[in-house]
Amino acid sequence: MLTSLTTIIISAIIGFIEGPSLLKKKLKLESWIFFTILLIGTLLSILLELRVKLLNPLDLLTYIYKPVSDYVFGILK
Repeated sequence: MLTSLTTIIISAIIGFIEGPSLLKKKLKLESWIFFTILLIGTLLSILLELRVKLLNPLDLLTYIYKPVSDYVFGILK
């Protein structure tokens, strides 16, 4: 629980340091992207600290490309 709180505090500090400079330069799109990525990264970090089982993106790629790989290797034999 302490590590999750530490992660939230560090993310807030990063947001307070970087956010005003983006908004001062009137970079609205960049600030939305920055805060979205910061939020996603914070959430994933907290979930990892709480040992929640997360999906691996490579499992999806393996599921998609395994039949294609089997087909190509079948042709090459």
